[in-house]
Amino acid sequence: MFKDLSPQEAFNIIEENENNSNFIIIDVRTYDEFKEEHINGAVQLDYYSVTFKEELDQLNKNNIYLIYCRTGVRSRNTLDLMNSLGFNNCFNLLGGITRWKEMGMPTVSP
Repeated sequence: MFKDLSPQEAFNIIEENENNSNFIIIDVRTYDEFKEEHINGAVQLDYYSVTFKEELDQLNKNNIYLIYCRTGVRSRNTLDLMNSLGFNNCFNLLGGITRWKEMGMPTVSP
């Protein structure tokens, strides 16, 4: 399943999978963007890294992934790449963290 989610839909999926170790939130922004703030529990994989595709390909393709970036462009491209790599369940946060914050959803800062 590959699907775009509104911030509210993404928030609901995060809550539903709070204790699911097979659910992973991936922030594909740069490290500097990530360290400013991110969605709680997210891991960072830099879309612009020369090893990005290889890093993605090493992930468990049967896990459930929620992908986001700043505005949704990098995450949408990542979703397409994950589809071509054989992943099964991936979601894209429409509008990225920018829209997420506009909707009043929580973020964390390290």
